[in-house]
Amino acid sequence: MIAPIRLASPGPVFSRLVAGVMTWGVWGHDLDVKEMSALIDHCLGLGITTFDHADIYGHYTTEEAFGNALALRPKRRQEMQLVSKCGIRLVCEQRPENQVKSYDLGKDYIVASAERSLRNLRTDYLDLLLIHRPSPLMQAEEVAEAIAHLKATEKVRHFGVSNFTPSQVEYLRQVTPLVTNQVEASLLHTAPFFDGTFDQCLQLGIHPMAWSPLGGFFNRDDETASRVADKLDDIGHKYGNPGADVLLLAWLLHHPAGILPVLGTARQSRMTAAVQALDLQLTDQDWFALLEAAKGHEVA
Repeated sequence: MIAPIRLASPGPVFSRLVAGVMTWGVWGHDLDVKEMSALIDHCLGLGITTFDHADIYGHYTTEEAFGNALALRPKRRQEMQLVSKCGIRLVCEQRPENQVKSYDLGKDYIVASAERSLRNLRTDYLDLLLIHRPSPLMQAEEVAEAIAHLKATEKVRHFGVSNFTPSQVEYLRQVTPLVTNQVEASLLHTAPFFDGTFDQCLQLGIHPMAWSPLGGFFNRDDETASRVADKLDDIGHKYGNPGADVLLLAWLLHHPAGILPVLGTARQSRMTAAVQALDLQLTDQDWFALLEAAKGHEVA
């Protein structure tokens, strides 16, 4: 069973591995209601109790599909934590009023988006709501008003951001508490390790979440991926040859910021394998050896 982790103090308690739902619907595996329900059960059985959504997934359809699956056994809501994101306006059939892809961080839009997510997910509250992307037009006070309203009405318990730079985090946290910053991070995308993002999380005492934690490794055919594959093979025997995906997750988990990887798979076997990473303790030397392979040169 996966030991839970508290994102911040105060903050929600999540499973250390998070089930990312983006590819469960029409943007990926297009699971039907019974298949989605079975995958929810499988995750809960493994101790993966946190599910990461966004209103836009599946062109605004995946939250509703998940809600329909959850409705087959509603009591499961008591065993899980639901995360959603808002703020992106996609141009698609489901939103004919959106004329151009844009960001909307106005109070009314945030509140309406959260309330729609609640209806689609068939729940009374979100454990965590994230602003999906920072907007150059963001006014921190207006975002704070939206969050204050959602908390006061007990529709959202905690608030965070996604894809924010350290300066954007600092700007927003002056007016409202933040419990996480969900960013792209992997051995093949190491920017947050060096641009101050994870340093800031350590400083603030909040745990970051990482989307695309494998960095698209299995879909890449380039020199960087080749070097990483060779190094994974080279050190894998020391850890019982658990597989590249497990080692890549273990590499993220080794960082002192206490990163929560958001698993992008919709396959039960991949979920099961991912749990092995929690018990795999890389040495610092092997962590840097993998970093060197990804960078193509030794650290400065």
